[in-house]
Amino acid sequence: MQRLTDRVYTNTSLRGCNPSFVVTSDGVVVIDTPQLPTKAVAMREEAESHAPIRYVINTEHHVDHIFGNYFFKGAGQVVHHQGVYDNFMVPTPDLDPYAYALEAIPTDDPEGEAIFPDRDAYYADPNKGDIVFTGDLTLHVGDRTFHLLHTPGHTPGQVAVYVPEERVVFTGDTVFKDCQTWLMTSDVDQWLDALERIRQLDVDYLVPGHGEVTDLSYLAVQRAVLLEWKAAVAAAVAKGWSREETIERVHFRDRYPVDIGQEYMMDHIQTLNAASLYDKLTQG
Repeated sequence: MQRLTDRVYTNTSLRGCNPSFVVTSDGVVVIDTPQLPTKAVAMREEAESHAPIRYVINTEHHVDHIFGNYFFKGAGQVVHHQGVYDNFMVPTPDLDPYAYALEAIPTDDPEGEAIFPDRDAYYADPNKGDIVFTGDLTLHVGDRTFHLLHTPGHTPGQVAVYVPEERVVFTGDTVFKDCQTWLMTSDVDQWLDALERIRQLDVDYLVPGHGEVTDLSYLAVQRAVLLEWKAAVAAAVAKGWSREETIERVHFRDRYPVDIGQEYMMDHIQTLNAASLYDKLTQG
């Protein structure tokens, strides 16, 4: 894992989110868990080589941020915003999160097949939140403070984890650094507000949900991406384009690559982004 400071570790080289942990004088705090089984097991071992794990925090409910919780059973308490807890591994008409995690095994983690749980075993105990909160929450762990800031937009239960002593914030998918942004069922206006809230923090390091570690200056780029998508779809609606025409004509394929391991999903992302924005703009 990449070491940002004496206490902060992250991994930006995996398919899925950027799982991270912070070492304190009273144990380790994990922020998001790897989607791939062998990577989750390895991260747990590395974290526990420093100290026992006190908390596992998930910044959102999307599968690439939470599936690895299964391999962190017994490692401290799991902390979830209510929005994460309520949507944890819940299938939707567009996505079966368990199947999505399973499809990555042959290409990205073939050794993980041996420890990948079957569906019934997984859902019997996926390792959901022990501590569930609304609004913001502050955890004091040894000599470090963890401010869990509710930053809805990408998902309703989205949180950013701000550790002032380390001058670092973990934003989850509120920030996609130099890779395709997944709008999915997001609320873009709330997302813009979330970016502004994060911009007020005093940090040197911003660990995004996807892409390389950056700093607060990148928030302007992420803001521009959201505004461009919204403006492009709004223009399509104003021209009277149908949903199908908007999906076909509005895209940003050439702007950024897709994050690691999901290159084949470029068209899916463009379709999903355009369709979700079209629906929101035309259905109020």
